[in-house]
Amino acid sequence: MSAEKHHFRKVYKSDHLGVADLEEFLEEGKKLIFTIKQVKQEVNATVAGKKGNFNIAYFVESIKPLVLNATNAKQIKLFTGSSFVEDWNNVKIELYCDELVKMKGEVVGGVRIKPIQPKDKIKPQFTADKIPAIFAKGISIDQIKEVYLITAEVEAQYLEYGITATATA
Repeated sequence: MSAEKHHFRKVYKSDHLGVADLEEFLEEGKKLIFTIKQVKQEVNATVAGKKGNFNIAYFVESIKPLVLNATNAKQIKLFTGSSFVEDWNNVKIELYCDELVKMKGEVVGGVRIKPIQPKDKIKPQFTADKIPAIFAKGISIDQIKEVYLITAEVEAQYLEYGITATATA
């Protein structure tokens, strides 16, 4: 009978986002781009078993909150142009694991915000003139929406075109 194996990171799990969590995301092939929903200054909060005052970032995505150290807070300040955490809402960031992070003079590794803010990819507009060619390829409206921005009017035209083309076929 074999004993159950335990991943070494299991004991490093906490209520806040850490290197172990990011490494898990990377192993699953996930990107480390997230959107800060809001940052709260939490007084007398418990982080890593210690009580203190912390700036904590909460995300739009379903992930743990991130305790902002001074380095990461400065990066968000640069992105927003504001020193006030109340202005740090809806900020897109990309995280990475920095093995050289020091705490109390010891290299411990940590979570850092990349200094270049990720940009949303801008989708091109889907126009009515593309309808016959795209429909002929059998592409669904959902597939179009993955690649293009489409107005309700053009979407209706596409669906109507599909009904007409199917009826005449």
